[in-house]
Amino acid sequence: MISSYSDLIQASHSQQEPQRLLFVFCRAELPDEASPEERAAFERGEGGALTPVICVDKTPEEAPDFGALQEESRATGQSWDVVFVAAMSGRGGTPPSTDEAQQPLTMMVESIRLGHISNYLPLDSYGNAVSLG
Repeated sequence: MISSYSDLIQASHSQQEPQRLLFVFCRAELPDEASPEERAAFERGEGGALTPVICVDKTPEEAPDFGALQEESRATGQSWDVVFVAAMSGRGGTPPSTDEAQQPLTMMVESIRLGHISNYLPLDSYGNAVSLG
């Protein structure tokens, strides 16, 4: 079971084929049409909608620790609350290229926008797996 970013990196290195990791950083926001109850829950840190603000792909070697990923995301000026991660397997000992990752990354962003997040690993801003629901 993966409970942190470091677990994810270890798992990626144990795969038969090299991996490329897809990251979608999201900010929790309250929709304009939220009810008073939803607003109160959001103030307590519950509910809201996850809006993708940054997406990027990396090999595990390009992002070996969560601190480096945090620093890179901070450099964009975008704040975020949760990052969703997915992995793509390479072929013949070669990881997928950034070009090959673009369509799956775009589909991942759209899935998250629609609320379909069950296929992705959600991590908090410290790199710990979180349960959303």
